[in-house]
Amino acid sequence: MRADARRNHERLLAQARTAFTEQGTDASLEDIARRAGVGIGTLYRHFPTREALLGAVFQDARDALLRHSAELAGHPDPCEALGRWLRALVAHASEYRGLSIALMSASADRDSALSSCREPLREAGTVLMARARAAGAVRADVAIGDLMQLTNAIALAAERSPEDPELADRLLDLTLRGLRA
Repeated sequence: MRADARRNHERLLAQARTAFTEQGTDASLEDIARRAGVGIGTLYRHFPTREALLGAVFQDARDALLRHSAELAGHPDPCEALGRWLRALVAHASEYRGLSIALMSASADRDSALSSCREPLREAGTVLMARARAAGAVRADVAIGDLMQLTNAIALAAERSPEDPELADRLLDLTLRGLRA
């Protein structure tokens, strides 16, 4: 990538992070481009879809979640490790208004630009789930894809109920109790 194109790319990502934080994932792409000092065509050359931009913005968070899952893979209590990781997923999906819906929608579309975030997380969760299952702590009929959808649904419920800051924790605790073998 040429130096000017790389600078545009980085400015677009920085402005997208700011816009998604302030306005949610439905923030205006035109506004993001304008704030980055480029035209909308430049934004679309770098990120052909909103999902592509979302995926690029959330790569750092995905990488942090993957590092966290690797650390948890050595935790002495596999069920607690899985629970901690699911809490981290809920926190990630709650970071930007609208992200949980985007992640839920992307889970049904393997060609989604967000699949670059989803698939590595699914693999990481599968490892943690397998450890918990092997320890006899998690029911055999629980699928990691279902758990990931459930974490997004919990994040969405919490987003829609800002008057109840404990809702996500309560729902996740209920989920974790239901997982036990």
